[in-house]
Amino acid sequence: MSHKACYTNPGAGVKRPRNDTGNKLTVVLGAQWGDEGKGKVVDLLATESDIICRCQGGNNAGHTVVVDGKEYDFHLLPSGIINSKALSVIGNGVVIHLPGLFEEAEKNEKKGLKDWEKRLIISDRAHIVFDFHQAVDGLQEVQRQAQEGKNIGTTKKGIGPTYSSKASRTGLRICDLLADFKDFSMRFKNLAQQYQAMFPTLEVDVDGQLKKLKEYAERIRPMVRDGVYFMYDAINGPPKKILVEGANAALLDIDFGTYPFVTSSNCTVGGVCTGLGIPPLNIGDVYGVVKAYTTRVGIGAFPTEQLNEVGELLQTRGHEVGVTTGRKRRCGWLDLVILRYANMINGFTKIWATLPPTGSYVGLNGKKIPYFPANMDVLQKVEVEYEKLPGWKSDSSACRKWEDLPVKAQNYIRFVEIHVGVPIKWVGVGKARESMIQMF
Repeated sequence: MSHKACYTNPGAGVKRPRNDTGNKLTVVLGAQWGDEGKGKVVDLLATESDIICRCQGGNNAGHTVVVDGKEYDFHLLPSGIINSKALSVIGNGVVIHLPGLFEEAEKNEKKGLKDWEKRLIISDRAHIVFDFHQAVDGLQEVQRQAQEGKNIGTTKKGIGPTYSSKASRTGLRICDLLADFKDFSMRFKNLAQQYQAMFPTLEVDVDGQLKKLKEYAERIRPMVRDGVYFMYDAINGPPKKILVEGANAALLDIDFGTYPFVTSSNCTVGGVCTGLGIPPLNIGDVYGVVKAYTTRVGIGAFPTEQLNEVGELLQTRGHEVGVTTGRKRRCGWLDLVILRYANMINGFTKIWATLPPTGSYVGLNGKKIPYFPANMDVLQKVEVEYEKLPGWKSDSSACRKWEDLPVKAQNYIRFVEIHVGVPIKWVGVGKARESMIQMF
């Protein structure tokens, strides 16, 4: 006897025109090392969006949004959750720490966020960050410091260990949590024991954590959907504006960033397809977000860093403190080489400049190099050659039109456009929604 598996296809027998590709996704990505102001950009676009998605990373990301004078901090929830008329999606490429998700929601509820659980969709294929993943993250940093004399500078949110579990095929997903809990419990215990074998000092309250996870399972159950089918219906259904909120940034990408001082996911445009389960054909505009200067948190090569009063001034005036870690950000001049590199990978269609910028380019051993070095030892040795442009001292925070900006600020913006080869469509001059100048 033979058995045949049958799947119903609601579109069977109906041919669609090849140019009818469905709704396009607008993607917002960081073009530097993060903290470029993506949250504000997403918040602005989210007011006109029907669906806002996160596709990678976890609560290692930190986006601040100011609405009606209230400052909201998001780490795992898409920034668009503020829009009461839109759905927010946490895709399969995201790793989810459930206690962190609810803690974040509760903090923002106190500031005015309402009914978020009715607007949140969680992919059943997303992997779960457990408390022991976070503990292991810290232990690994201690181990690196002892063995190599330096660590990576992770957020200790368990992101790397969770993606490691995913890659080694021992991880657990949301769909596992919502299925047979006895089977989930056994796999959870096995995973905990594996880590305890590697880190003898690791303590795991297995029964206590499983009890909490069972409670979280019932709280999230109404929010969980098959992410692939949800996104397919969203793309191929009635016209919708779909927005993707990138976390982290190009230079933190696991493949293209300043490895090993990077995050553990693909935060460039390819991560959108794999992290949501959508075809490349449905990616529309890709917006790169750029800050006036360059910052990064943690250690790693930073060619234009200013370890002087200039760096201190940028840090102080820019209030450069990490939303997730509370660490002071390292500051330096804008690096046009990394912007061109980020554009090569992501194919930005437009740029959001979150403050009027400056510029630089890189050379090695007296020779210009036409690429961004993959090797960190090489990157540490590059010589930076700066292009100096006239500065300005007038306050631009009240500017609302291109013509309002100082002429020298306008010249800076045009300079960056020419060197990166992508039009700058918006210039941000402050934290609030209205502090954004649209140029065309």
